[in-house]
Amino acid sequence: MKAISAASILPHDVGQALLVGRLWRKVGSSAGDLAGPCVVLVRNGEVLDITASVPTTSDLFDRQDLVAFARTVSGESLGPVDKLIEATLHAGPTDELRLLAPNDLQAIKACGVTFAVSLIERVIEEQAGGDPAKAQEVRATIAATIGTDLSKIKPGSEAAMKLKAELERRGAWSQYMEVGIGPDAEVFSKSQPMSAVGPGADVGLLAASHWNNPEPEIVLAVNSRGEIVGATLGNDVNLRDIEGRSALLLGKCKDNNASCAIGPFVRLFDEAFDLDTVRRTSVGLRVEGTDDGFVLEGVSHMSEISRDPQDLVAQTWGRHHQYPDGFMLFLGTMFSPIKDRDAPGGGFTHHLGDVVTISTPELGALVNTVRLSTEVAPWTFGVRALYRNLAQRELI
Repeated sequence: MKAISAASILPHDVGQALLVGRLWRKVGSSAGDLAGPCVVLVRNGEVLDITASVPTTSDLFDRQDLVAFARTVSGESLGPVDKLIEATLHAGPTDELRLLAPNDLQAIKACGVTFAVSLIERVIEEQAGGDPAKAQEVRATIAATIGTDLSKIKPGSEAAMKLKAELERRGAWSQYMEVGIGPDAEVFSKSQPMSAVGPGADVGLLAASHWNNPEPEIVLAVNSRGEIVGATLGNDVNLRDIEGRSALLLGKCKDNNASCAIGPFVRLFDEAFDLDTVRRTSVGLRVEGTDDGFVLEGVSHMSEISRDPQDLVAQTWGRHHQYPDGFMLFLGTMFSPIKDRDAPGGGFTHHLGDVVTISTPELGALVNTVRLSTEVAPWTFGVRALYRNLAQRELI
């Protein structure tokens, strides 16, 4: 196993990055010492608790003067970020000091089938009926039938519509093709506000799934005005066999205890880091098996996304749909692992205990361990609990 350290999960230029996160810690008030989630800002490598000024990251991201505020707001110093990370890296779900997902009240949305490679794999899942043993044969058939590089097709374009007509004529059209190269993006609710887990936490699989994988993605932080204010990393845990049986099972596949990981921090957009940086970056994935020594590595190049991130935000937020608390938007991945693990031709699936690392130089790394959704810590701290806690701590 690669050693996990503060240096390995922080951005390479942490000294100049404006990072927003959430930390569970004990704080004092007139009601006594109370533990609860705190909004923290990393500025010049120092961690500041700014909860007294902004009780939620949703409130923070809605500020008109966000970057200027982040550069000047005062707060309780918690020391150098690397020392805080080291102290919380191996914290358990009930420890008094631990990192949380950097989002709170925001809706958690996701876009699927935004890369040509993942589009083909979704079609394979559908054609294989969720059976990994059939995937290799279906993959060869699909490649022979389509016979084109879908990465060169702009969704909704005239060329895309011509390809659609030809695939329909051949009987090869798919609902995944519709959202992959058609005019409308797939946008779905990945998880509930307050349910995402953060760095170092366990991620959960349904026990009924036997063909599944991580999905390493960039996640945009969008405020209530539809403005993209920053980005972070996410794992959109994917159950290939269950969704492959029917796309109508998507909600059952995607939204379970600990099935959504986000973090470690939201990096705010400024002069040194913006949406163009996101468009150019590559997202790395490493899966390390603790029971079999298996190692899987891959990369997802944002330059190969078929729909621009700004377009995906526009298809999510607008006159047709508002998000008064803002939202987090997973942008999709090109990485669908097919490396054999348990048997020749069997492809990849998780083993319990796998350590998943999702990383980019600009955003750091999100590290989680794979468990069953029934075995991870249950989700009990929701929106009502948050506001009760903030009120007890005299922050609202």
